[in-house]
Amino acid sequence: MSGFPDLFAPGTASALVLVALRVGGLLLVAPVWSARTVPMRLRTACLVIFAVFLLPTAIASAPAGGVVITPTAFLAETFIGFAIGLAGAIIIAGAEAAGDMLSISIGLSGAAIFNPMNGGQTMVLGQFMQLFALTLLLTAGGHVIMLEALADTFRVLPIGGAVNLADGARALADTGTTIFASALKFAAPVLGAIMITNVSLGVLSRAAPQLNIFTVAFPLQIGIGMLVLAMTLAVIATAISQWPTEFGLSLESTMGALALPGVR
Repeated sequence: MSGFPDLFAPGTASALVLVALRVGGLLLVAPVWSARTVPMRLRTACLVIFAVFLLPTAIASAPAGGVVITPTAFLAETFIGFAIGLAGAIIIAGAEAAGDMLSISIGLSGAAIFNPMNGGQTMVLGQFMQLFALTLLLTAGGHVIMLEALADTFRVLPIGGAVNLADGARALADTGTTIFASALKFAAPVLGAIMITNVSLGVLSRAAPQLNIFTVAFPLQIGIGMLVLAMTLAVIATAISQWPTEFGLSLESTMGALALPGVR
């Protein structure tokens, strides 16, 4: 704890508030930290603890004249933390969207269960894919990687400094569009198998009109879909394991857009 700043020194309280805003933006949407199963008291305690321990790093890179809490600084600090949390949550959202696609294509769209992470009803395969991706993210230390990325942002974007919110918002919106691309990548093998199955059933119904195709199609779609999903889980896990690289690229793009030309 040597070298830890004096919390009662002039300007330290303002710096602590701005650091807490950046941490709060992360905890607002980041996987695990934003889950409804995490009690609000625990989240508040994490916010305070992380803000206090990140304070030395923030003060070391703060402007020489000190920091001032303004509406613009309030919004900018929250936005920076939110951008980091969203970059981490995209992989989870993509996996959940892939599960929803699979539920609809396989025929399990009516099978919905309570999701403790979101506090609402979700399709069963959507929840499975969400928890599967979340488990892999925690195994890879994703929750620690996001905190390390948050600490690194204080060197690129000092607290209380000017940021380009317009370009940052556009970069963040572009990052959000990758959710659908990730969902298609995860669900592509099963969707392809279901498409081939449906085409085959269509040909069979024309070749044998007396066959009640609906009694065959429903269990066949579910069986083939679940079988292909089980066979491709290792491939999906490999794709999700590339999350740190994609997270870094997304974060670099957003933070680069936020930084003003003279600061980059």
